Amino acid sequence: MKVISIGEVLWDVIAGKEHLGGAPFNFAAHLTRLGHEVSFISAVGDDDRGRRILHAMERMGLSTRYVHTHTKHATGVVNVTLDNAGQPCFVIQRPAAYDFPVIDESDFDELLSQPIDWIYFGTLLQTSATASEMTREILASIPTARRFYDINLRAKSYTPELVSELMELATVVKLNDVEVTQISSMLGSASSSLEKFCRDYADKFRLDAICVTRGHKGCSLLLGDEFTEQPGYHVKVADAVGAGDAFAAALLHGLGSKWPAAQTADFANRVGALVASRAGAIPMWTLDEVSALDVQHYRLERA
Repeated sequence: MKVISIGEVLWDVIAGKEHLGGAPFNFAAHLTRLGHEVSFISAVGDDDRGRRILHAMERMGLSTRYVHTHTKHATGVVNVTLDNAGQPCFVIQRPAAYDFPVIDESDFDELLSQPIDWIYFGTLLQTSATASEMTREILASIPTARRFYDINLRAKSYTPELVSELMELATVVKLNDVEVTQISSMLGSASSSLEKFCRDYADKFRLDAICVTRGHKGCSLLLGDEFTEQPGYHVKVADAVGAGDAFAAALLHGLGSKWPAAQTADFANRVGALVASRAGAIPMWTLDEVSALDVQHYRLERA
C-alpha cells in the first residue's frame, strides 16, 4: 500500500534517555517495517535532534523528502513519565518544528503523482493552524484515499469540536478504552457496551471501521457490520510508549489486506504486545517474533 502519514516527529525523554517518537512517525516506521510505502509529512528543527531524526529515517528506509527543516523552531520534545504498569504520562513542549510543516509546489506535485491508498492523521497536530490547513488540502486533493484517524488524545491538545470534525473526515477510527469515555462525554452520546459504542459512532460518522484498544485485554473491532472482541497477549511491559502506534500500523495492514475482522484484530494485538515488551516507541521486531507469541502461549484467556 501507499500511505501518507501527517504528524509529529519528536524525542520522547524517558528517565533522562531520549527515544525517537511521535505517534504519526511511530506509525509510519512500523508500517514501513510491514512492507508498505509511507510518505511522512512533518518538520524538524535545524538542530542536533533534528539531524538525528533525519539520519534515523534514512536508516529505517523512510523518505525525508517531506520533512521540512526549520531555522526558527526547535525539534519537538516530550517528557514522559511511566507509572508502575509502564503506562505513559506526557508533557508536550510546544510550539515545536512539527507544528509548522511545509511542502513546496514540486514536492506536493510529487506526493500526488501516484495513487494513494490511505491518509493517516491524529489529533495533536491538527491543533496547529498551519498543519490543519495542509492536512485538509491533502485530503481534498486525494478524495479516493481512505482516511485513518488515530484519536490519541493528549491533555490540552484537543477540543470536542476538533475531534468531531476529524471523525467526520475519517473512514476508519482507532481509539483506546479511556478515550471511549472521553468521546462519549464530549459528543454527548454514551453507549451501554463497546459494541454499541462502535455501532453508534460508525453510524453517526459513516465509518467503515472503528477499533477500540484495551491494553492487555486486547481490542474490539467493528469492520463493516462484523464485530469482534479479541483477547490480548500477556507480555512483561517494558513501556507502552508506541505500542498503540504499532497496533495502528498492524490494524491498517490487516484492513488493507482485506482480512476478516478477527484476524485483523488479533494481528494488531500481537504487534502491539510485542512492542510494549520492549523499550522505546520503535524497537526492533520481526514477523517471526509476532507469530511466536502464539507458540509461547502468551495469549490471555477470556475472563
